[in-house]
Amino acid sequence: MQKMILGSYTKKDSRGIYTIELDTEKKELVNLQPLIQEDNPTFLATSKKEVIYAVSKDGSLGGVAAYEKLDNGTYSFLNRVSEEGAPPCYVAVDEVRQLVYGANYHKGVVTSYNIQEDGSLELADRIQHIGNGPHENQGGPHAHYSDLTPDNRLVVCDLGNDTLYTYDVSDSGKLTEVAQFKANPGTGPRHIVFHPNEVNAYLFGELSNEVVVLSYDKTTGIFTQEQVISTLPNDFTDFSGGAAIRVSADGQFLYASNRGHNSLAVYKVLSEGNKIELIQLISVEGDFPRDFDITPDQQMIVLANQNTDNLTLFDRNQETGELTLLQKDIYAPEIVCIQFN
Repeated sequence: MQKMILGSYTKKDSRGIYTIELDTEKKELVNLQPLIQEDNPTFLATSKKEVIYAVSKDGSLGGVAAYEKLDNGTYSFLNRVSEEGAPPCYVAVDEVRQLVYGANYHKGVVTSYNIQEDGSLELADRIQHIGNGPHENQGGPHAHYSDLTPDNRLVVCDLGNDTLYTYDVSDSGKLTEVAQFKANPGTGPRHIVFHPNEVNAYLFGELSNEVVVLSYDKTTGIFTQEQVISTLPNDFTDFSGGAAIRVSADGQFLYASNRGHNSLAVYKVLSEGNKIELIQLISVEGDFPRDFDITPDQQMIVLANQNTDNLTLFDRNQETGELTLLQKDIYAPEIVCIQFN
């Protein structure tokens, strides 16, 4: 059995963070269980010490909450670092420096937190972005992702100003900007994933529904554009917004979810990482696919449909990268984050 931790909105029936198990022999999802009651834990990350750091809403305050795992498998609240206003939309753990990072969409803010000895958090730094873009959703900065590069810098996607930021990070969590990459106006950078070669990266534009293939210079922290390719059919004209993006462990295939077109786009990776080619568009069998992830054994993909409260399970051909539907009606309320435990 492979266990997953699921983050959610709590606007309807969800009560917070859930677990579910994947039976890898039968290839089916089973045993959805509530784990932690928390308000709108829409993204989370787990440390090697099995502390869960989750996006947290506490009344009019927003921040990041920490929960430690107890011997009986339940979780105990450690602390919450919050400020007035909306919570972040992304959190990540830095094991080397013992830090947690947050990206706040509504405020255009990037934060870093020191992990204390007991696993609790303390604010270390806070960076305010500026700027906007041409799209109606780009009235100001919207930091959407903050996580580590292969060389342990911090890379931040800002959907609101079409910018990819590279920061140096001190051991105490202080952030120093070293580079900016400007995507095409209206791209709306949402998430980025690195190829195993640590040279190429794939930036997903939520607003343009495009994957931007990049090369990364570890010496300078600078990203350079190599290719831009759509995740949608040429004749699709209705609303769709890019969501999550993942690369297979062998670096041969890339996957991206489309909210609106309600599909997973599958790409073959070419030229050692700096070009990709669309090979499949498959229905997610639900509405508004947010997060998804490839199983650790690379054999399947689990995807969450936010609006239809269901998980979808795909079999994955590791030779061709293509997907085949296994399950589509697994109830899971308002799930928008999937993390394998």
